[in-house]
Amino acid sequence: MTIASTQIKGLTLEEFLQQDYIDESPAYEYIDNQIIRKPMPKTHHSRIQLKLASLIESATLKGNKVMAFTELRCTFCDRSIVPDILVVETEKIPLDEDGELENNAIFFSPIWTIEILSPSQTPTRVIDNILFCLENGPQLGWLIDSQEKIIMVFQPEKPLKIYRQDETLPIIENIDLSITPNNIFSWLKIK
Repeated sequence: MTIASTQIKGLTLEEFLQQDYIDESPAYEYIDNQIIRKPMPKTHHSRIQLKLASLIESATLKGNKVMAFTELRCTFCDRSIVPDILVVETEKIPLDEDGELENNAIFFSPIWTIEILSPSQTPTRVIDNILFCLENGPQLGWLIDSQEKIIMVFQPEKPLKIYRQDETLPIIENIDLSITPNNIFSWLKIK
């Protein structure tokens, strides 16, 4: 089922989660009692998401205390969002009886949320999701803007900081990674 409107009112969070269409691509989110469809990614978004998620996953320290995912639904505190990239603590991930990841959404906040701004997105809505996550437990939030070639970094009890060019970006614990905006935006060039 495809919904034409990008905003639909009238469902509770529990009713929203029962809808078949919410995980169509692009996914739907439930924010402030509204159903909002994410925009379809373009090449910049898709390339950065693929490369960055892979890099984060390969940089996790031994013991796999954290794990990276892309486009995984997170439902918590009366909101259901789908960050572009998220990092969660492995101990919180539900497992089935065979010790494998449950094939489901998560019902807690990630410790690191990364959003990649698409041309059709307003920064306000994306920043609101990052701030909402930070209010509910995460250690770090990034908003990557490939048009402006900047990365906005959000951290609890610290002012917003914009990183440019060769400034080393902050990373959460348990990930051995040193990366700059220039590293990330270099992925947009064909070498």
